[in-house]
Amino acid sequence: MSNKVELLTQESLDRGLTVLADRDSDFAHVLKTLGSPPIWVRETGFATLLQIILEQQVSLAAAKATFKRLCDVVVPLTPENFLTVEDLQLKMVGFSRQKILYCRDLAQAIAIGQLDLTKLERMDETTIRTELKRIKGIGDWTVDIYLLMALLRPDVFPKGDLAVAIALQKLKGLEARPTPAELEAIAENWRPWRAIAARILWHYYLSNSKKVVAS
Repeated sequence: MSNKVELLTQESLDRGLTVLADRDSDFAHVLKTLGSPPIWVRETGFATLLQIILEQQVSLAAAKATFKRLCDVVVPLTPENFLTVEDLQLKMVGFSRQKILYCRDLAQAIAIGQLDLTKLERMDETTIRTELKRIKGIGDWTVDIYLLMALLRPDVFPKGDLAVAIALQKLKGLEARPTPAELEAIAENWRPWRAIAARILWHYYLSNSKKVVAS
């Protein structure tokens, strides 16, 4: 059964940023020095979910390049069209053998009606997580990013995200990089705006990455 869900908007982003800045002085400092983070919206659907799978455990730049090459080959990028492409061609655009299997499983589930991403948009987070994780290769991180960026849920936190962990370690001056369990515990203080907290941390991480590249 689906319920009305709250989506992140520019208005609620601004409201959440104010709350988090009041609650966390380090966040307040980031927002003062770097400004507000973007919402970072992605389209819902198969193509975005496939791209997030490509982003698992590789750099965003590498995943983006593979995804672009795929979009040049499969036009339009639908589950049905993806299933017609040979493994060799997918390897040539940059897919690993493992990610070919994952993306084929996703495309097949959608093509046969086992997974309906449009209906899923209206469901609660627990249902979405359960349904997506039925697909081989889709774990919590992939679901978190889809919930955050495509479905714009305001209180999802990607506890397994490396950039978030690195950013929090640097921002808080922690001796060790926090584990996913530690990140989850810390993020409890940011409810009901954990997705906005994640955006602040990504904003901070990207700013520091640019400084490293420039230096």
